[in-house]
Amino acid sequence: MKKIVTIIGARPQIIKSSAINRAITSKFADQLQEVIVHTGQHYDENMSNVFFDEMSITRPDYNLEVGSGSHGQMTAKMIAGLEEILLKEKPNAVLIYGDTNSTIAGALAASKIHIPVIHVEAGLRSFNKSMPEEINRISSDHMSTMLFTPTKTGILNLSKEGFEVISDGKATIDHPRIYLCGDVMYDNSLHFSEISDKHSEILQDNDLESEKYILVTIHRDSNTDDPVKLNAIFKALLELREEFNLKLVLPIHPRTNARLESMLDPEVLNRLREDEDFLIIPPAGFIDIIALEKNARIIVTDSGGLQKEAFFFKKPCVILRPQTEWVEIVENGNALLADADYNRIQLAFRELMAKAEFTYPDFYGDGKAAEFICGKIISDLG
Repeated sequence: MKKIVTIIGARPQIIKSSAINRAITSKFADQLQEVIVHTGQHYDENMSNVFFDEMSITRPDYNLEVGSGSHGQMTAKMIAGLEEILLKEKPNAVLIYGDTNSTIAGALAASKIHIPVIHVEAGLRSFNKSMPEEINRISSDHMSTMLFTPTKTGILNLSKEGFEVISDGKATIDHPRIYLCGDVMYDNSLHFSEISDKHSEILQDNDLESEKYILVTIHRDSNTDDPVKLNAIFKALLELREEFNLKLVLPIHPRTNARLESMLDPEVLNRLREDEDFLIIPPAGFIDIIALEKNARIIVTDSGGLQKEAFFFKKPCVILRPQTEWVEIVENGNALLADADYNRIQLAFRELMAKAEFTYPDFYGDGKAAEFICGKIISDLG
């Protein structure tokens, strides 16, 4: 039996990990042992623990509880804590997800002591190295032994960076293997969609009608910590909500919530407080966020995960970023990049609302990415 240590820390990683955890417990329990380490990068109850409960994920075996801090402080604490755990557990490999500080810390801690790294969501690029996430994902790929990419674009990106695209045979860090596997989040969206229909009450609790509201999420520090950008976003949203006579629901991230009083212009803040149809609610669990996505008229977000989920549930999406790693949905016309620019947000929103026909090609696999990944770990990990 092979032992893997799975490293998670941020909300999206917890959600992604549920697909692999579900595959291991249901189909590969006699071949794979999973040890879960939570770095504590997201330490708010609504941003972390609730997901383990509602998604039936095995509880973490370790929690580093690093909490908040600068990128350097957080990453350093994680590396020190992870190294100690890895030396104790002696796994066959470390599994990391995505592009957070937890991801890069896991890659560094493992590769330095010669433990193979498995990177799920490898090969994604925004081509903007001012984003910490871009540095994390590139560096993690180049420390990995097995790279699982969700899209053909990811394969192309890795090839351009000098990786030899090989998907057969035993994998080593000097001769890594690259696999097109599909997206574990598509696995999750299919699995939890029916559960959400049966159990989520978030629409009723907030008096929301299907197709009659805008779903918005804002959490990236490039938006929340810049008063010009934050004001541009909220001003545009307020005006669009009124123009289209739609409600707006914003499950608010703790970082965004902490900035509203200090960052928003008094006029914008007053309008926000007075608008009864601009609903600011606590962070939503995955079951509830699926319900909100499936029933929204349109989605506006700076989250990479919600961009894809909008596509999965056939919703147009305005992206509050200058670039995206999910280029397929933009190139196919399902989403538009607006950055945090007041005029571009309005133009993109109006264009998508006016568009009558959308297509949804099979960009993200068949919903069985997690099973594929587990099978390749068993067969190809040296």
